[in-house]
Amino acid sequence: MIEIRRLDRANLTRAYGLDSQRLLPWPALNAPFEGAWCVLKPGDESTPHAHHEYEVFIAMLGRARLSVDDEQFEFTAGDIVHLPPGCTHRVSNDSAQDFEYYGIWWDTDMSAKFLARHQEQA
Repeated sequence: MIEIRRLDRANLTRAYGLDSQRLLPWPALNAPFEGAWCVLKPGDESTPHAHHEYEVFIAMLGRARLSVDDEQFEFTAGDIVHLPPGCTHRVSNDSAQDFEYYGIWWDTDMSAKFLARHQEQA
């Protein structure tokens, strides 16, 4: 059965210096990853952080500056970036409009749990 989960802009959660809606929990989805729709208001920047997960950001709307370790990149709608585990990263919005992107992250533990759930459902 197909289920569409709608973005609820009125109830985004503040975390890491930006507003977001987490992909999980969502009972309809058994996935080996997690994710979130992220909205960075003009003048805001996400909290610099690093973690053990692999991560991909997909820029959806607007433009921003992406800082990864000691490098800076322009990050605009349509761009995709892969962030390896351990790199310190943040997104800064110095434009006059919201910057929106989707973040997806995963690690081996998430993959193992996905496989266990998948085997239970088979």
